[in-house]
Formats: sequence, structure tokens, C-alpha cells
Amino acid sequence: MFHKKTKMPDFWKTGDNVLLRGMYEDHPVYMQSLRVVKDTPEETTLFIWPGAECVAPSAYIHHGHAWNQVRWQETLNRTLKLERYFWHTNSFLILLEPQKYFSTIYIWSGTPGRFIGYYINFQLPFCRTPLGFDTLDLDLDMVVDPSFEWEWKDEVEYRDAIRVGGIRPAWVVAVERAKVEIFERIEKRDYPLNASWLNFRPDPSCTLPYLPQNWNEAYS
Repeated sequence: MFHKKTKMPDFWKTGDNVLLRGMYEDHPVYMQSLRVVKDTPEETTLFIWPGAECVAPSAYIHHGHAWNQVRWQETLNRTLKLERYFWHTNSFLILLEPQKYFSTIYIWSGTPGRFIGYYINFQLPFCRTPLGFDTLDLDLDMVVDPSFEWEWKDEVEYRDAIRVGGIRPAWVVAVERAKVEIFERIEKRDYPLNASWLNFRPDPSCTLPYLPQNWNEAYS
């Protein structure tokens, strides 16, 4: 629940420190600290780069994608053990659109360096909180290289999540609808899959994003 003294801004300002959290029934699953690039009614753009403070399940941090085998079991059983770690390797520019079941991500190596390509992350539509934005990763992803060749990622994990009941039928229907929109954007090179943000560079004076003390509070 919201605390009486907590005030949520209508929109965040450029440079604000926010959290993008994965929440399952008001329980945190993961979170990233980011800096706001732009926040408008039509689109929210967030940036994370190596050194940012994050939180993820301990098993994921120490065992990587092998954790996917037990992700939903731990999530549904409320046995996730979360641990802090520092983002590394790549920089992500994350574009969120209201009511969409996906985000569009520009990925660079470094801070940022060479453009690697686009990434479509299927997820629940975001909601705003006093900390930033809450959503939930739905496992399925699409990797789109700079030449617009694409491939699915984590299809097996997505199907397993549906089978065990972690991903709900209504979410599956929404993801199928979202796929149609993504394919149209790729075919037409529609925004944001049109290199519009390719020359983005963060403000060099901007400090690394961080986790506030109340990072795990539920807001409903």
C-alpha cells in the first residue's frame, strides 16, 4: 500500500534515479536501477549501464540461465532469495509504452560502445510507483540484429512457465497480439525500430543509478 507521506510524481524528470521492478503479486522478483532519459504520456525511456545497482535471484546471479529451470517454482512458492549485484557488460536503453506487453531495448557493448542490436522483451504493461515502474518479465524475447534479422529467445522457458501456471492464459493472448505489432514494426522499420536512438549518449555528468533503501516495498 502507498504510505501517506509518499508522493508519486506525475512524470519523472530527465536524470531521475528510478527502479524498474519485476513484481509477482506484490512480491519482488528482480529490479534494475536506471536513469530517466524521457518520460511522457506516450513513452518512457530509461538507461542502465555497467555499474548500476540491481537485484536478482541469487541462483540467477551465481548460475546464470540454469536458474530458469526453477524460476517459476521459486516464484510461485515464494522461495526466491534475492541478492544485490552490479550491472555489467552492456548498456540498455529501454523504451516503455503504456499498455504494451513488451518493451523495446537498444543494446550497446560498453557504456555505450558498439551497437549490438534491438531486443524485444515481452512483459506485463508497466504501472507507475513512487519508486519508478513495476512490470513482470514473461520470459519470451526476440533478438533483432542491426540488419533486422531476428530470432526468438527463451521459447522453452516461456512454454514451461505457461505449463506450470506462472504465466496466465490472458497474458499469453496479449503476447500473441503483441507479436503481430512487433512483426509489423520490423517489416516497416517503424519507430522505435528505426535507429532513432542509435546516436544516444548519456550525459557524462550523470552518476550511476542506485537502489534506494525501500526498493522492496509493495505499492498497490
